[in-house]
Amino acid sequence: MTCIALRRWLLRCVSLRLGFVVALCAVQVALAESPRVFRCGNVYTNQPIPHQNCKPLTGGNVTVIEGTQVQTSVTPTAIGSTVAPSTTATASAYKVESQAQRQRDVQASVLLQTELQKAQARHAELLRLWNNGEPERQADEQRQPQKYQERVTQLRTALQRSEADVAGLQRELARLPVTPVGTTPP
Repeated sequence: MTCIALRRWLLRCVSLRLGFVVALCAVQVALAESPRVFRCGNVYTNQPIPHQNCKPLTGGNVTVIEGTQVQTSVTPTAIGSTVAPSTTATASAYKVESQAQRQRDVQASVLLQTELQKAQARHAELLRLWNNGEPERQADEQRQPQKYQERVTQLRTALQRSEADVAGLQRELARLPVTPVGTTPP
Protein backbone atom coordinates (compact mmCIF):
# COMPACT_ATOMS: atom_id res chain seq x y z
CA MET A 1 0.00 0.00 0.00
CA THR A 2 1.39 3.35 -0.95
CA CYS A 3 1.62 6.27 1.38
CA ILE A 4 -1.10 8.20 -0.47
CA ALA A 5 -3.47 5.23 -0.39
CA LEU A 6 -2.79 4.73 3.30
CA ARG A 7 -3.46 8.41 4.00
CA ARG A 8 -6.82 8.23 2.11
CA TRP A 9 -7.81 5.11 3.99
CA LEU A 10 -7.05 6.74 7.34
CA LEU A 11 -9.02 9.86 6.40
CA ARG A 12 -12.02 7.72 5.45
CA CYS A 13 -11.89 5.81 8.73
CA VAL A 14 -11.58 9.01 10.75
CA SER A 15 -14.41 10.72 8.85
CA LEU A 16 -16.69 7.66 9.27
CA ARG A 17 -15.99 7.51 12.98
CA LEU A 18 -16.45 11.24 13.32
CA GLY A 19 -19.79 11.03 11.49
CA PHE A 20 -20.90 8.19 13.75
CA VAL A 21 -19.95 10.14 16.88
CA VAL A 22 -21.81 13.25 15.65
CA ALA A 23 -24.94 11.21 14.89
CA LEU A 24 -24.78 9.53 18.29
CA CYS A 25 -24.46 12.90 20.03
CA ALA A 26 -27.45 14.24 18.09
CA VAL A 27 -29.58 11.28 19.21
CA GLN A 28 -28.53 11.75 22.83
CA VAL A 29 -29.33 15.47 22.70
CA ALA A 30 -32.76 14.74 21.15
CA LEU A 31 -33.49 12.20 23.85
CA ALA A 32 -32.36 14.55 26.59
CA GLU A 33 -34.54 17.39 25.22
CA SER A 34 -37.71 15.33 24.92
CA PRO A 35 -39.94 16.07 27.92
CA ARG A 36 -40.67 13.35 30.40
CA VAL A 37 -44.31 12.37 30.68
CA PHE A 38 -45.78 11.48 34.05
CA ARG A 39 -49.00 9.73 34.91
CA CYS A 40 -50.63 11.10 38.04
CA GLY A 41 -53.76 9.01 38.53
CA ASN A 42 -55.82 9.60 35.35
CA VAL A 43 -53.89 12.74 34.41
CA TYR A 44 -50.92 12.79 32.04
CA THR A 45 -48.54 15.71 32.41
CA ASN A 46 -44.93 16.73 31.77
CA GLN A 47 -44.61 18.19 35.29
CA PRO A 48 -45.37 15.87 38.22
CA ILE A 49 -48.07 17.06 40.59
CA PRO A 50 -46.81 17.38 44.17
CA HIS A 51 -48.21 15.00 46.79
CA GLN A 52 -49.54 12.56 44.21
CA ASN A 53 -48.20 9.23 43.16
CA CYS A 54 -46.83 10.33 39.75
CA LYS A 55 -44.99 7.71 37.75
CA PRO A 56 -42.78 8.52 34.74
CA LEU A 57 -43.84 6.83 31.51
CA THR A 58 -41.38 5.21 29.17
CA GLY A 59 -41.88 4.22 25.59
CA GLY A 60 -43.94 5.98 22.94
CA ASN A 61 -45.75 9.25 23.01
CA VAL A 62 -49.03 9.67 24.86
CA THR A 63 -52.05 11.17 23.14
CA VAL A 64 -54.90 12.26 25.37
CA ILE A 65 -58.22 13.21 23.81
CA GLU A 66 -60.52 15.28 25.97
CA GLY A 67 -64.03 13.96 26.46
CA THR A 68 -67.09 15.99 25.64
CA GLN A 69 -68.92 17.95 28.30
CA VAL A 70 -72.58 17.20 28.92
CA GLN A 71 -74.51 20.36 28.28
CA THR A 72 -77.69 20.92 30.23
CA SER A 73 -79.93 23.90 30.00
CA VAL A 74 -80.29 25.76 33.27
CA THR A 75 -82.87 28.21 34.45
CA PRO A 76 -81.98 31.16 36.66
CA THR A 77 -83.77 31.52 39.97
CA ALA A 78 -84.80 34.71 41.73
CA ILE A 79 -81.63 34.75 43.83
CA GLY A 80 -79.36 34.51 40.80
CA SER A 81 -78.13 30.95 41.17
CA THR A 82 -78.88 28.34 38.54
CA VAL A 83 -81.03 25.24 38.86
CA ALA A 84 -81.26 22.31 36.45
CA PRO A 85 -84.65 21.97 34.73
CA SER A 86 -87.09 19.41 36.01
CA THR A 87 -87.57 16.23 34.04
CA THR A 88 -91.34 16.65 33.86
CA ALA A 89 -91.02 19.97 32.04
CA THR A 90 -88.69 18.51 29.41
CA ALA A 91 -90.68 15.28 29.05
CA SER A 92 -93.94 17.13 28.43
CA ALA A 93 -92.27 19.22 25.72
CA TYR A 94 -91.58 16.04 23.72
CA LYS A 95 -94.88 14.28 24.33
CA VAL A 96 -96.74 13.21 21.18
CA GLU A 97 -100.51 13.01 20.90
CA SER A 98 -101.90 9.48 21.04
CA GLN A 99 -103.48 9.76 17.56
CA ALA A 100 -100.15 10.82 16.01
CA GLN A 101 -98.32 8.06 17.87
CA ARG A 102 -100.77 5.44 16.58
CA GLN A 103 -100.23 6.66 13.04
CA ARG A 104 -96.48 6.42 13.51
CA ASP A 105 -96.85 2.89 14.89
CA VAL A 106 -98.97 1.87 11.88
CA GLN A 107 -96.42 3.37 9.47
CA ALA A 108 -93.59 1.61 11.29
CA SER A 109 -95.49 -1.66 11.18
CA VAL A 110 -96.14 -1.36 7.43
CA LEU A 111 -92.52 -0.49 6.80
CA LEU A 112 -91.25 -3.38 8.91
CA GLN A 113 -93.66 -5.81 7.21
CA THR A 114 -92.40 -4.71 3.79
CA GLU A 115 -88.78 -5.09 4.87
CA LEU A 116 -89.54 -8.49 6.40
CA GLN A 117 -91.09 -9.70 3.14
CA LYS A 118 -88.01 -8.51 1.19
CA ALA A 119 -85.67 -10.17 3.69
CA GLN A 120 -87.65 -13.43 3.55
CA ALA A 121 -87.50 -13.37 -0.27
CA ARG A 122 -83.71 -12.84 -0.16
CA HIS A 123 -83.42 -15.64 2.39
CA ALA A 124 -85.47 -18.00 0.20
CA GLU A 125 -83.25 -17.19 -2.80
CA LEU A 126 -80.11 -17.84 -0.75
CA LEU A 127 -81.56 -21.15 0.47
CA ARG A 128 -82.24 -22.11 -3.15
CA LEU A 129 -78.65 -21.28 -4.13
CA TRP A 130 -77.31 -23.01 -1.01
CA ASN A 131 -78.93 -26.31 -2.05
CA ASN A 132 -78.47 -27.99 1.37
CA GLY A 133 -74.79 -27.11 1.55
CA GLU A 134 -73.92 -28.24 -1.98
CA PRO A 135 -74.41 -25.34 -4.39
CA GLU A 136 -74.23 -26.17 -8.07
CA ARG A 137 -70.76 -25.75 -9.51
CA GLN A 138 -70.31 -23.04 -12.08
CA ALA A 139 -68.23 -23.53 -15.25
CA ASP A 140 -65.03 -21.95 -13.94
CA GLU A 141 -65.32 -23.75 -10.61
CA GLN A 142 -64.97 -27.18 -12.24
CA ARG A 143 -61.26 -26.53 -12.79
CA GLN A 144 -60.71 -24.38 -9.69
CA PRO A 145 -62.05 -26.02 -6.53
CA GLN A 146 -60.76 -23.12 -4.40
CA LYS A 147 -63.20 -20.76 -6.14
CA TYR A 148 -66.04 -23.11 -5.32
CA GLN A 149 -65.03 -23.27 -1.66
CA GLU A 150 -64.86 -19.46 -1.49
CA ARG A 151 -68.34 -19.16 -3.01
CA VAL A 152 -69.72 -21.75 -0.57
CA THR A 153 -68.20 -19.79 2.33
CA GLN A 154 -69.69 -16.53 1.02
CA LEU A 155 -73.09 -18.19 0.61
CA ARG A 156 -72.96 -19.57 4.15
CA THR A 157 -72.08 -16.13 5.52
CA ALA A 158 -74.82 -14.45 3.50
CA LEU A 159 -77.33 -17.07 4.66
CA GLN A 160 -76.43 -16.50 8.32
CA ARG A 161 -76.69 -12.73 7.88
CA SER A 162 -80.05 -13.16 6.14
CA GLU A 163 -81.36 -15.33 8.99
CA ALA A 164 -80.23 -12.69 11.48
CA ASP A 165 -81.96 -9.95 9.45
CA VAL A 166 -85.24 -11.87 9.36
CA ALA A 167 -85.06 -12.60 13.10
CA GLY A 168 -84.29 -8.95 13.89
CA LEU A 169 -87.21 -7.68 11.81
CA GLN A 170 -89.54 -10.18 13.50
CA ARG A 171 -88.34 -8.97 16.93
CA GLU A 172 -88.99 -5.36 15.95
CA LEU A 173 -92.48 -6.22 14.74
CA ALA A 174 -93.20 -8.02 18.02
CA ARG A 175 -92.27 -4.88 19.98
CA LEU A 176 -94.82 -2.71 18.21
CA PRO A 177 -98.33 -2.46 19.59
CA VAL A 178 -100.78 -4.69 17.75
CA THR A 179 -102.73 -2.62 15.21
CA PRO A 180 -104.33 -4.32 12.22
CA VAL A 181 -102.81 -3.09 8.96
CA GLY A 182 -105.26 -1.23 6.76
CA THR A 183 -107.47 -0.04 9.62
CA THR A 184 -107.38 3.39 11.11
CA PRO A 185 -106.62 3.49 14.78
CA PRO A 186 -109.36 4.78 17.08
